[in-house]
Amino acid sequence: QVQLVESGGGLVQAGGSLRLACSASVTSGSVIRINGLTWYRQAPGSQRELVASIPGGGLTNYADFAKGRFTISRDNAKNTGYLQMNGLRSGDTGVYYCSANVWTPINGAQNYWGQGTQVTVSS
Repeated sequence: QVQLVESGGGLVQAGGSLRLACSASVTSGSVIRINGLTWYRQAPGSQRELVASIPGGGLTNYADFAKGRFTISRDNAKNTGYLQMNGLRSGDTGVYYCSANVWTPINGAQNYWGQGTQVTVSS
């Protein structure tokens, strides 16, 4: 079973930075491959929204609010994706989730979700 674990959230002042990580692992220890990875966020009382994505081909995509401030990247050797967030604003507060399409020898390519990491930006 593939697990996605986010980390790097926390409390930061407006204007500050955070780097989120999303690591994929499988309990069997078999080889896995992340085909594509997407970051979403959900603010209290709001719907989940896309922040940024990086498909297998490496072409990145950003929501308008993230352009120029956030950078999505991946380290295939570590099966980990990242979201560097700079110039954080109070409106960026929310739970950040990663979703990844992960290939495993047993299940093939399937989509998985992490449990989320809280980002709180104080003004």
